[in-house]
Amino acid sequence: MHPLQSRSASIHTNRFTFALELGFYAGLIWGGIRWFFYAFNFTSVLPGFLLEPFFKHSFLESTAGQLAGWLSFIVLSVAASLLYVLLFLKAKGPWPGIAYGIVWWVLLFIVLNRLLQWSAPVKLLTWDTNISEMCLFLLWGLFIGYTTAVEYTDEKLRDGKGVLSRS
Repeated sequence: MHPLQSRSASIHTNRFTFALELGFYAGLIWGGIRWFFYAFNFTSVLPGFLLEPFFKHSFLESTAGQLAGWLSFIVLSVAASLLYVLLFLKAKGPWPGIAYGIVWWVLLFIVLNRLLQWSAPVKLLTWDTNISEMCLFLLWGLFIGYTTAVEYTDEKLRDGKGVLSRS
């Protein structure tokens, strides 16, 4: 067996650390995009909407509150990544991730919003806000899902027939 083949066959990604790292970067990137969307009025939902039950609304409107909101989105992303890796580790392709993002949007903006009232109901939000938030969560879920799919279902690098092998 070629040394590269034996080394690639022994490579196994730790699921827990992978999910933590993926969630951190998903939250950092897509939380930053949420902040951009709010700053440029694509959405009227505060970046810190997840913290609405815990902090005063006036604080969440401040720069410090928006930064706290970004951090809360990172925490949400880490939790969502851990859950995705736990439940859908071997899901292939982009569609499971897209569905996962839409499910999170429904969960946060329709189901939990009725209980926690952290933003206006979906039917009272503008079309711009609803479409922007839905697309953002769809792409966020795609990022989490497809990154996981590539990491755990792409066997070309692990079976010795990939780019690293010499036939």
